[in-house]
Amino acid sequence: MAKLTDTDKKNIANAIAKVESSTSGELITVIAHDSDSYLYIPVLWAALAALLVPLIFWLSDQWYSLEVIYLTQFVVFLSLGFVFRWDPIKMKLIPKQVKYLRAGRVAREQFFSQNLHQTTGRTGVLIFVSLAEHYVEIIADKGINDVVPEDAWEQAVSDFLEKVKAGQLAEGFLAVVKDCGELLKEHFPDDKDNKNELPNHFIEI
Repeated sequence: MAKLTDTDKKNIANAIAKVESSTSGELITVIAHDSDSYLYIPVLWAALAALLVPLIFWLSDQWYSLEVIYLTQFVVFLSLGFVFRWDPIKMKLIPKQVKYLRAGRVAREQFFSQNLHQTTGRTGVLIFVSLAEHYVEIIADKGINDVVPEDAWEQAVSDFLEKVKAGQLAEGFLAVVKDCGELLKEHFPDDKDNKNELPNHFIEI
């Protein structure tokens, strides 16, 4: 999975500062390794597989004692429960809708925990990515949504997501910060009272 170096993080923070110097908007970037532990997923799939063990024995058309069947179920449950905990497998077992619901929830939690809803003029923008789910979302506050249509962010999100999937995380962040900056400068240009209300540093959770 792609990782960001300290240099990458510094470059992203500098890119945010550059954007905010030319707009009255406030931009925050947040990255999460994942949006949920999904601990129930390995257990659920391992249990379902173990429940199929008696059927497999029955279809084999041979007689086995209950002790053998129960022991096999137990071994299958423990073995698959351990294997399914490996992230690459676990994430493939989770329905996309579930992953996106979890990531979307964390994105909205971060919007409020980073105080983006308290900026002057309600012009805060969150760029959120959750790596395990391959999820990217841009959330803008009311002051921006009243002027900029939601679909205006779609291309920036799509481009960023492609770079995330390709492992080009740093490039994706720099590109999406630039794209958001262009939109913000168009609708919310800098003014003489422009203050940096929120930190520009890169946030990891």
